[in-house]
Amino acid sequence: MSREPGTPQALLPSWRPGATRDALVDFLEASAELAPDSRLACFDNDGTLWAERPTYAQFDFFVDALARRAAADPGLASRLEYAALLAGDRATVGDLGLARVAMALLELFDGQAPEAFAAEVRDFLSRARHVTLDRPLRSTVYVPMLELLDALDDRGFTVAIVTGGGTEFVRAVSSDLYGVLPERVVGTLITYAFSRDERGRPSLRRSAQVDGRPNEGEVKVSNIQTQLGRAPALAAGNSAGDREMLEWALSTDRPSLALLIDHDDEDREFRYDSAAETVQETEPIRDVAARLGWTIASMRRD
Repeated sequence: MSREPGTPQALLPSWRPGATRDALVDFLEASAELAPDSRLACFDNDGTLWAERPTYAQFDFFVDALARRAAADPGLASRLEYAALLAGDRATVGDLGLARVAMALLELFDGQAPEAFAAEVRDFLSRARHVTLDRPLRSTVYVPMLELLDALDDRGFTVAIVTGGGTEFVRAVSSDLYGVLPERVVGTLITYAFSRDERGRPSLRRSAQVDGRPNEGEVKVSNIQTQLGRAPALAAGNSAGDREMLEWALSTDRPSLALLIDHDDEDREFRYDSAAETVQETEPIRDVAARLGWTIASMRRD
């Protein structure tokens, strides 16, 4: 973005005046009190940095890959999970369950080199269009959030993406979309198989197995600690899968902020109640936010 760092008119220009913007500006100003190694900001991805409806971008990528592979190998369409996905049979997909369908999709890339997987992700994003907004999928990134990432970067923050999605999927595009280095992406991991080629050179290949549990809920907090080594001073998310991460950001007396994105704009985007895929919601996340004093960003109002 073209702007003059440090000038008031350049700070968060797409955020409308109001309590939410005031809270963001207050935190940015107060962050000067933070030690450099305490300046960590963690952002969920789907529904926080870009649109997640009507389907996740990673799901669309997997289905696109399935269609291309089925065109070359029609026998794939005989497998129940693949047949349902290719036919757009949501009822059967629902009956099969997320875990079974996700594992079947992971198998499409079993044995693939990580570099080849990243290249497929980038190719998909270069040509994919959002199914209902009818615009390039990569253009569904939220500009106000990019401005917030920019402002944090100006103030010496390490910005990380902490997602329930696949780590390698997000790493393939994080620098291009958000200016976030791949090593700052914390997501759901798959395992790799190490081997050597005929010349004895090391080689890595993807497996179809998840390494640990999906990166939602309390797992996000554990993985932030193990992979980034410190608690965030700012955490942003949009669903129950982000609750523990946002709570953790406010667990000390230092300047901190928990930001919840509320999808309440059916005219420009979508109106819906965000839901985690692998975490059971015991209380509506907006009620949690109001009770715990989080900052709620209305897509429509803010």
